[in-house]
Amino acid sequence: MKIAVVGAGAIGGYLGARLARSGQEVTFIARNRNLEAINAHGFKLILEDGSEEHTPAGPNLRAVQRYADAGPQDVVLITVKAHQVKDLLPDLRGLFGPDTVVVTMINGVPWWYFHKLAGPYEGRSLESLDPGGLIAANIEPERLIGSVVYPASELVAPGVVKLIEGNRFSLGELDGSRSERIEALSKAMMGAGFKSPVSRDIRSEIWVKLWGNLTFNPISALTHATLEDICRYGPTRELAAAMMREAQAVGEKLGVAFKISLEQRIAGAEAVGAHKTSMLQDVEAGRALELEALVGSVVELGRITETPTPVISAMHATVSLLQRTLAAQQGRLKVQAAA
Repeated sequence: MKIAVVGAGAIGGYLGARLARSGQEVTFIARNRNLEAINAHGFKLILEDGSEEHTPAGPNLRAVQRYADAGPQDVVLITVKAHQVKDLLPDLRGLFGPDTVVVTMINGVPWWYFHKLAGPYEGRSLESLDPGGLIAANIEPERLIGSVVYPASELVAPGVVKLIEGNRFSLGELDGSRSERIEALSKAMMGAGFKSPVSRDIRSEIWVKLWGNLTFNPISALTHATLEDICRYGPTRELAAAMMREAQAVGEKLGVAFKISLEQRIAGAEAVGAHKTSMLQDVEAGRALELEALVGSVVELGRITETPTPVISAMHATVSLLQRTLAAQQGRLKVQAAA
């Protein structure tokens, strides 16, 4: 199977290295030092127990900068952040053949949420995620398979990924079917050592992960606190719960089944310990934030379903201003000393 990995970072590197090691033909779309390192040395994974797994560059593992140099693929794994997808267009189409499958391995609500979803909103675009429908125009819904990413990993050097925990990547057709192509992809993923079940309701699984992301990420970005800190401090624990209650109301209006309780979800976050969320890490590094996919999209879904989201909306407004401030100060927040 020819597989292109768009985004040779923490998750993309983990996926691509393991898939190449299992015999799949993997091409990373990469740039700069990462591109050079992969082609010179292949990819190295540092596993949870500290052992190392090296996959050398060769017929099954290479990196290119130009999409056209990779050519048409059987599968394209999109592992960049949601707000970066539009920057891939239209070059991404250089990877497409007639039957190319595109798998979105992205946090938050996906731009394709209402595509192939039977009901009153079928085919509707989400303006917060895909303004003007540009992404949908370049990536046909028929190509898409959804995914929920559970592992935590870190790109510690060019071509080197440290796995923190996890190996589960759920997959789901947008219409919930169990197609030949999703069965083949699941089999390839499992052959590479991943847990890769086929979900009949990938949107509900997306929501359970989003439930935590839309609360703990913005709270941590504003407070610089870890998951453990947020969950153990009464006022922020209740703030998280209030946001989750609003989100659950929105999700249930859309037919989502929440199979765990709110308290179980908070307890799960607390158990992770002194972990910085990805949004806090982005604030500290001065990078753009995954705000719309994680928070703004839920505000928009609230408007569409006529479900009030006052707490989530307030959080979205404050983190939006934080993002503007970061951009104005070239990614650095400045604390001024008292006169």
